[in-house]
Amino acid sequence: MHKPILTGLFILAGAAALAHSGVQNQAVLARMEAMKSIGDAMKVLGRMAKGQASFDASAAQDAAAGIARHSADTPALFTARETDPKSEAKPAIWTDFADFTAKARALETAALDVSKSLTSPDDLVPAVQRLGQACKSCHSLYRE
Repeated sequence: MHKPILTGLFILAGAAALAHSGVQNQAVLARMEAMKSIGDAMKVLGRMAKGQASFDASAAQDAAAGIARHSADTPALFTARETDPKSEAKPAIWTDFADFTAKARALETAALDVSKSLTSPDDLVPAVQRLGQACKSCHSLYRE
């Protein structure tokens, strides 16, 4: 039941790694690297949730805290309307920057909550789902 969400997160993270080659605009590259860091942290949580890695509360909490840090930085990374042929950012980001910022803040809040509440393997699937939904709410509107 939860496999489609987790599988989707792994596919997104893998696609992000390939998208970085050939990026010329350094501001766009910085945004992509921040998103890659969020994806990498999601992979840590996803592997534990799928049983591919042993549960490690400290590593899980650190991954969630990393997501919170990067999502807090997201609006600043997108303030300037920078472009690059490799960018997956939609123009809608700058059309409705307030909503984009609100979605970044929602991910930050969710990740902070998760970082404080991940204490057992039973917490993983709901945590990954919550974070995945927050990511999707932004990606569905603001990412190619």
